[in-house]
Amino acid sequence: MQSSVPEAAISHWRDARLALAENDPFAKCERVEALWDLVVRGQWQPSCPGEQGDLFCGRPDKPALVHPGKLRKRGLGSLDGQRALVHAVAHIEFNAINLGLDAALRFAGMPDDFYRDWLSVAADEARHFRMLNDRLRELDTAYGDFPAHNGLWDMAEKTAHDVMVRMALVPRVLEARGLDVTPGMIRRLEQAGDERTVAVLRVILEEEERHVAIGSHWFRHLCQERNLEPDSTFDELLTGYFGGQLRGPFNFPARKRAGFSGPELERLQAMDG
Repeated sequence: MQSSVPEAAISHWRDARLALAENDPFAKCERVEALWDLVVRGQWQPSCPGEQGDLFCGRPDKPALVHPGKLRKRGLGSLDGQRALVHAVAHIEFNAINLGLDAALRFAGMPDDFYRDWLSVAADEARHFRMLNDRLRELDTAYGDFPAHNGLWDMAEKTAHDVMVRMALVPRVLEARGLDVTPGMIRRLEQAGDERTVAVLRVILEEEERHVAIGSHWFRHLCQERNLEPDSTFDELLTGYFGGQLRGPFNFPARKRAGFSGPELERLQAMDG
């Protein structure tokens, strides 16, 4: 770590590394919440942590991670289906805690607001995970009781080499899928009479829009820094990493509010055609 980083900041960034490495989901949430509380109370103004070297992402032994195609489809009209859905979203939020921490720790040389932004995202995701875990408890199940896939973290590893690629493809592609699919989940859960889960998902949907917007902001900032045209750069990255194909539905109003440009939205619309 760079010697110019103040000792107190070194300690806080060390705590952030410990939070990322923490295996227990609830201990991870507590560590993240304690770090963000320091920021909120003005006791830490996070800035570049310096080169961090290898980062370890902790996760519990369960849920078992399987290929997405092996996940059993369950209807939301059944209790088992509602449990599986809440569990799947909880798993996404758990991974998103790690993604926020990893972004803040991994990429040196960014403006101070970058580190504050991604620590704030990690704190939001920890709160979302707790909300979903409470709902799982109400449904007489727990995080780890269903299998899950690791697609979100797999993409984090594929983009670890370049902050611009990370900003383009994790918040603006994978996490933005939450903006696309959550309204449909809410409608189906309302039809099933599960208003408790609907209330949780509404909070998450509203706050995830800000997270995608943070990715959009920093992607465009980095494109400007590198003298790259953002729309064509995003299209090239979609082609390189996803074969230029994303499947709808797309929540165009939410994506527009989250910083997607007109040409980007037109590209998505063409994919969905």
